[in-house]
Amino acid sequence: MRMAASLKLLTFLVPCAFVVPVIITFAPDLSRVWNSEALQNIKTVFVSIFLEAAPFLLIGVFLSSLMQWFVSEEMVRRLTPKHPVGGVFVAGLLGIIFPICECGMIPVVRRLMRKGMPAYIAVTFILSGPVVNPIVFTATLLAFPNHPEITIARMGLAFAVAAAVGGLVYVFVKRSPLRSPKGVTTEVKTHPGFKMVVSPSHSHAHSHGSFHDHDHTHPKDWRSFFLHAGDEFVDMSKYLVIGALITACIQTFVSRSDLIALGNGPVASYVFMMGFAYVLSLCSTSDAFVASAFSHTFALGPLISFLVLGPMLDFKSTLMLLSTFRTRFVIGLSVAIVILVFAGSWLVNFFG
Repeated sequence: MRMAASLKLLTFLVPCAFVVPVIITFAPDLSRVWNSEALQNIKTVFVSIFLEAAPFLLIGVFLSSLMQWFVSEEMVRRLTPKHPVGGVFVAGLLGIIFPICECGMIPVVRRLMRKGMPAYIAVTFILSGPVVNPIVFTATLLAFPNHPEITIARMGLAFAVAAAVGGLVYVFVKRSPLRSPKGVTTEVKTHPGFKMVVSPSHSHAHSHGSFHDHDHTHPKDWRSFFLHAGDEFVDMSKYLVIGALITACIQTFVSRSDLIALGNGPVASYVFMMGFAYVLSLCSTSDAFVASAFSHTFALGPLISFLVLGPMLDFKSTLMLLSTFRTRFVIGLSVAIVILVFAGSWLVNFFG
């Protein structure tokens, strides 16, 4: 087994025999490119985004490992509200208890869903948790000290959008949106009363729908805890790295003045700020300070659209969502979020 893995690795190392001479030949030119101002800026932005998000991702994977230890399928079923309205309401406010950034939210929710949490509750928690929590509330107040209405509008709209999307998932999603592990066929319940199909490799699965994760039989010691946390961190951080790198390139090569020029107009300003939030991929604890730089350029509505969409849907979180959920589900989820945030922020601006 290990020999086969080593042979596979060798196939990737063979191209190095051709790459090394090229690098040596063009070394002076590569040195100038590496030390260019643009590349220095890319490295700075990339490192800042990664270091900003990595601690929250680490918190998320440690919470995920703790849940693997202490939270059983029976406990999840017992604590999940049976009525969908109650489930959406509770999930929308869970961020107050678990103030996790969007980078750490997905591994936690994936673990909970595999233990039986309904999909509509999980999605509501994913969308509301990064915004509706005391850390983001305080950061937004500090960023807009003279405009508390921005903080209130952000919290209210985030809760409303998350609840609405959770309701849509409850109504329209009739099968598990989770990606199945390779070689395993699974279904996790989407709402109470909906049957879950369990991995055929686990003959001890309950017929009423609990999901037994592939690592359920691991011993509960510190070694297995850190191994599980390490696997989760590596699995999710590769998407964070890709998202941070592409975001750094966009921020470097597209000037802010050009981006602002695209935002002129009553509708274009919303589109620009929402697209800006998606591209920047900032952490929800710091995006308010970026938005405050545009407070004299854009009205209340576009600012709110930036503050609400970013934590719910950005480039790096899209990659993480795609690693956890089925592609069709992520596309539908993204479309619903964009439409609801646009409509909600427009109403906030109209009545504000």
